[in-house]
Amino acid sequence: MNHNILSTKDYIVFAVYFVIVTAYGLYIYNKKKSESTGSKDYFLAEGSLTWWAIGASLIASNISAEQFIGMSGSGFKMGLAIATYEWMGAATLIVVAVFFIPVYLKNKISTMPQFLHQRYNGTVAMIMAVFWLLLYVVVNLTSILYLGALAVSSISGFSLEFCMYAIAVFAIIITLGGMKVIGYTDVIQVFFLILGGLATTYLALNLVSSHYGTTGVLEGYHLMATKASEHFHMILKPSNENYIDLPGLSVLVGGMWIVNLNYWGCNQYITQRALGADLNTARGGLLFASFLKLLMPVIVVLPGIAAYVLYKDGAFQSEMMQDGSVNPDRAYPVLLNLLPAGLKGLSFAALTAAVVASLAGKANSIATIFTLDIYKKVINTDASEKTLVLTGKISIVVAMILGVLIAPHLGIDKKGGFQYIQEYTGFVSPGIFAMFILGFFWKKTTSNAALFATIGGFGMSLLLKVLPKLTDLSWLAASGFSVKNADGVFEIPFLDRMGFVFVFCILGMIIISMIAGKKGANPKGLEIDVKMFKTSTAFAVGALLIIGFIVALYSFYW
Repeated sequence: MNHNILSTKDYIVFAVYFVIVTAYGLYIYNKKKSESTGSKDYFLAEGSLTWWAIGASLIASNISAEQFIGMSGSGFKMGLAIATYEWMGAATLIVVAVFFIPVYLKNKISTMPQFLHQRYNGTVAMIMAVFWLLLYVVVNLTSILYLGALAVSSISGFSLEFCMYAIAVFAIIITLGGMKVIGYTDVIQVFFLILGGLATTYLALNLVSSHYGTTGVLEGYHLMATKASEHFHMILKPSNENYIDLPGLSVLVGGMWIVNLNYWGCNQYITQRALGADLNTARGGLLFASFLKLLMPVIVVLPGIAAYVLYKDGAFQSEMMQDGSVNPDRAYPVLLNLLPAGLKGLSFAALTAAVVASLAGKANSIATIFTLDIYKKVINTDASEKTLVLTGKISIVVAMILGVLIAPHLGIDKKGGFQYIQEYTGFVSPGIFAMFILGFFWKKTTSNAALFATIGGFGMSLLLKVLPKLTDLSWLAASGFSVKNADGVFEIPFLDRMGFVFVFCILGMIIISMIAGKKGANPKGLEIDVKMFKTSTAFAVGALLIIGFIVALYSFYW
């Protein structure tokens, strides 16, 4: 039997998914079309998204092939520790809801470059607008598209090229409807994503229990925790071979906060969902997304650990091999191919939903930045609302075409999608986050300081990356700030590098701003009122429950 071919039942389930998403998207588009045709309504769905639509859209846009494939692979390789990206992300969403979103909404921010223009100047805003466009198209869009197509191809048996084109077209159809269509169809996408993901986890745990002659998912989980106890620690020690990827306590007090706060709070792709809502609705959406983030490791990490336990006991020996060595990223596709007819179609739909939703969200952000921050400000300053919407639609199509053309030539599959994205965004994340955080809460921060963070942060990141080739860093090993990499060279772990660069950028920005202040500089501060950080009782209770749950998880799996 060829497991890589979908059955008739699978095609029926997938067709139901496709029809539901498309029909609902058309319904929302036609329903909302007569209400407004303005650019902000098209790009931000101003005042149209409910809290549950915002929360679902955030997760649908965040979870894609790099999570299903990459994080499951990391689960196979290092275990539950990789779940820190999800569980710390849940905590970060609460921080963003309380402190970041009120600042954006109070100052009527529509895009991240607009924030930089309003807070600093047009030069900083334009530099970052161009940078974000390049990053979104060349790194994010291409990796989502290629990894998604790779995963879908491995399950369906269709060629990689066909899957890439089909996913791109599906995403374009959804994206052309604007943020309203994306937001509300993402609710359906998340439903299929979670349902199909849980079906795969259920299968994986049952496979483990049946492999050892027992039954039930709870027994399967108990066996996993027993057979691979080393895979159930959240805080890794320097002696662990995966410490270089997740360096101990840095996931709680160091670079992991920078990764998450920059991603969830300073990223057009994410914040765009909440910028068109009122404060209470936006906060409700972020809180809902935080709750859903708690579930993600169950869907994307546990299957990888299950595959590891089975592989270690002799199963999947040939299926996990690629080019003569074990490829952890094959763990999730291997499990999907074992699903029975019907359930395989459901999981296939879940994976497709994750990929399409992420592509649609990314393409919409690309269109928003290009149209509102470049086209309207530089190319056609007198553009009408209708022209702006048309320009946005054209840029969506162009971005997707560029993604399809570029993706196969970047070697994304060789790097590993999750690592690929983290590697290239991590060089600039500390500087960007420093620029935003001081821009929010320190009125004396100058535009020159912001430029320093952007350029100096990138330069510092590059220096720390090549530093092991220039000097011996073994003297840092005792503190845990350097460990041997695969080549036996002492290297600073990625998250620690980000922490160091962030501190460097903050100190540099403070010094530059203080010097400018002595010379009479008067930076443009944002309008901030302490009262706007106050939350509703319902939000506070929900946030405390989530934080309590995160503390319990880290305490139990320490």
